[in-house]
Amino acid sequence: MIEANNPNLTSWLEVPSNHDFPIQNIPFGIFSTSELSARTGVAIGGYVIDLSALYKTGLLSDLPFEEVDFTSNTLNSIINRGKSATTSLRNRLSELLNSETPDLRDSDSFRSKCVIDMSSVTMHMPIHVGDYTDCYSSEDHARNVGKMFRDPENALLPNWKHMPVAYHGRASSIVVSGTPIRRPNGQLKPSETEPPIYGPSRLLDFELEMAFITHPGKPLGNPISTSEADDYIFGMVLFNDWSARDIQKWEYVPLGPFLGKNFASSISPWIVTLDALEPYRVSGPNQTPQVLPYLEYEGAAHYDIDLEVEISTPEGESKVVCNSNFKHMYWNMRQQLAHHTVNGCNIRGGDMIASGTISGPEEGSFGSMLEISWKGTKPLSMPDGTERRFINDGDTVTMRGSQTSDSKVRIGFGEVSGKLLPAL
Repeated sequence: MIEANNPNLTSWLEVPSNHDFPIQNIPFGIFSTSELSARTGVAIGGYVIDLSALYKTGLLSDLPFEEVDFTSNTLNSIINRGKSATTSLRNRLSELLNSETPDLRDSDSFRSKCVIDMSSVTMHMPIHVGDYTDCYSSEDHARNVGKMFRDPENALLPNWKHMPVAYHGRASSIVVSGTPIRRPNGQLKPSETEPPIYGPSRLLDFELEMAFITHPGKPLGNPISTSEADDYIFGMVLFNDWSARDIQKWEYVPLGPFLGKNFASSISPWIVTLDALEPYRVSGPNQTPQVLPYLEYEGAAHYDIDLEVEISTPEGESKVVCNSNFKHMYWNMRQQLAHHTVNGCNIRGGDMIASGTISGPEEGSFGSMLEISWKGTKPLSMPDGTERRFINDGDTVTMRGSQTSDSKVRIGFGEVSGKLLPAL
């Protein structure tokens, strides 16, 4: 069997060097064209492979899937088949796209039905998100927030280094890249001495995050351990957790995020499988104090993924405002999933768990405007001479993520982008 992560694999489809989607990646998504309804596809180079058409060739018929899995307008039915099934599917696709495999390569009929130029497709939400949880797992981000709003000498709350802190968010307002975002209205309290007012958020922010999508978990009441977690994670996307900081500040006590967070979150359209990210595992930070036994794990459980955030003005002037890395996280995905389920909470196929803002240890790697502008006290200069303390109407925020291995294989996520529209 072909090893799908083999850095020496090449495809009979032309893939430019340094492309996000080489044969070693094969991310999954939902696409449509002017002639085809929304359905399952995978990306390789500048092409999309129509898995519905591929299934009809018979080349996937011995795998644990049915045609309906590939004609569905979400990936949930594929994800619900479980980890072994999706791994076998990715391995088969790697084999079929390999330059040495003739089945698709030498069949004009098969290729004409299955291979679509990516420039002609429209991407859709890849999954129906049943439940969504947002974590708060970057120590640098948590420290920065604590320094700004609490005691700089005791920036982290007492529980922060003992468990992955999180809250349950709104699944229905998660949208695919390219969907415009409307500035939210809500209650604001600009003055400590005056009553609250109603109006558009004045402090609209992005949060650089990544999110993982789950396979079906165990029955209600049964936790998932850190050693089992990989078997319940399908893959990852880039995630922009849009945040209205002024609405959030006023509502936050006593129960935490609500209207300041639930108006929109944006994700990249292609899900990169955990299998494809295997070569990019790295060790995480030394966790002190010692975590409780259910949060202990063995091996490298963090991922080395370079991340960047770019802001574009309405006139098209752009600036990269953040360069960070997913490896900066204090709590990893195994621990997040183990903590999420330790009380018996059940997860379902297509649930989404986001990382929380991913900030690095120094300026230039901060993953939100709250930190970049330090609560608005250090405005950011844009190429057109304007300044940004937070996001302006008409601005477009774009996030990208990728990594190149020692063998020069680049695995990427594409991008997640959203333009901010004025409040209604």
